[in-house]
Amino acid sequence: MARWYIIHAYSGFENKVRDSIISEAERLGLSDGVEDVQVPTETITEVKRGKKVQTERKFMPGYVLAKLQMTDDVYHLVKNTPKVTGFLGNDNKPQPISEKEAARYFGGVEEAKSAPKQQISVDYEIGDQVKVLDGPFASFNGLVEELDFDKQKVKVGVSIFGRATPVELDFEQVELSK
Repeated sequence: MARWYIIHAYSGFENKVRDSIISEAERLGLSDGVEDVQVPTETITEVKRGKKVQTERKFMPGYVLAKLQMTDDVYHLVKNTPKVTGFLGNDNKPQPISEKEAARYFGGVEEAKSAPKQQISVDYEIGDQVKVLDGPFASFNGLVEELDFDKQKVKVGVSIFGRATPVELDFEQVELSK
């Protein structure tokens, strides 16, 4: 019976590890023992250069989930895969996780795919000089005074008639001045 295992891999090489395990299992005729190999990812929204961009990010960096029928051959196949440091468990012995726990990881992945998280990252911070891209203050420059990630708003001090006037704008309405 196949169970879910968490494989520890070098960070940044999760996809390569997944592909290597699958191709090596096919080459060695162990495809029956390797049912599924996944790298959990989530979709996040970032603001770059005044535009919202959706990007994929690893949900569990450095880890790969695999549904395996743990035999000696499958164990050695995974253990000898380049960039794999071992399994999660006591004394590096493979410790299976429950279907419920695996579903939680994939539930988070499916949830993230269906409704992208509104986790926004911006390329400017408080005190930075920014340029307003659109709206009534387009082409004005100002200093970032406040960032509100919940509302996705930025408060910019714009100089109007020689006075700094605070203006609240959306994250994508401003960009870092060069």
